[in-house]
Amino acid sequence: MNLTPPKPAGNASAGDRAALVLREAGIGLALLLLVGVFALLSPIFLTAGNLTNIFTQISINVVLAVGMTFVILIGGIDLSVGSVMAFCAVVAGTVLKLDGLEPAAAISLALAASIAVGAACGLVNGAVSAWWAIPSFIVTLGMLNIARGAALQWTQARSIYEFPDAFNDFGSATLLGVPAIFLVALALVAAGWFVLNRTVFGRLVYAIGNNEEAVRLAGHNVRFHKIAAFVICGAAVGVGAVIYMTRLTIASPISGIGFELNAIAAVIIGGTSLSGGRGSIIGTLLGACIIGVLANGLILIGMSDFLRQMVTGFVIILAVVLDVLRARLAQRAAR
Repeated sequence: MNLTPPKPAGNASAGDRAALVLREAGIGLALLLLVGVFALLSPIFLTAGNLTNIFTQISINVVLAVGMTFVILIGGIDLSVGSVMAFCAVVAGTVLKLDGLEPAAAISLALAASIAVGAACGLVNGAVSAWWAIPSFIVTLGMLNIARGAALQWTQARSIYEFPDAFNDFGSATLLGVPAIFLVALALVAAGWFVLNRTVFGRLVYAIGNNEEAVRLAGHNVRFHKIAAFVICGAAVGVGAVIYMTRLTIASPISGIGFELNAIAAVIIGGTSLSGGRGSIIGTLLGACIIGVLANGLILIGMSDFLRQMVTGFVIILAVVLDVLRARLAQRAAR
């Protein structure tokens, strides 16, 4: 056992202080640096209109990434969120089109149906993975195909459209210049932060990611908490599906392709460890902002689609490398 007392903060070396900044504030500093670079390269980057576009573009990814954070914190992963989102959307679109419902009732029922479908898919993912100890990568890969096929079968591969005006208008509505859908995303971020930092459930999510066997030996129901994490992820996908519908004003069975990759990237760039047990919702929000700022800025400076894909891939790899570096810094600080 190491009985050496920790060094007083005032006596910390410059290297220790630099390590602390990188470990605790590196993501925020990276975002500020990125904003500064694009502000210099493009005169319209910091205009109100462009910032509104960025907030609008990242809203759906923030919602999906909040749910994904819970799954990755327990050491899992969910590859099905894009397909599940399409399935949630077509179910919600069908509810919105039911005859005899007032717009407010139709919208409320559609949102409830979308969340229920997403939660049900998450329940299947979590139950199969937890009860039979099957890697979530494999389970959710199967759900990816099941949900996409279900969405196509539900609509006979056709899109659903002509929703109530109140529903469509929400996708472009703003409050004090901030997109309404981004405010919804921030509300989910706040809820996710509260659950992870102020509840016993949240503490156990972190504990399972760090040492699942220790949590089990302490008498906690590990299966329940792992399944719950996937259900939360699925419910967040249901919310994201409705937000996406308000933006497109349609429900398409082929929507959401590749969205799972953006959500995973936001979580990892935001500092959550792929092995679980370490990360934060605020970091996920910053990670989604980095992806949005990067995509928007590269478009403004005229970079081609191919180069944008390459740069984004490089950033994701760099984030994983930094994750390893942060883990080593944390180990060194704990000594």
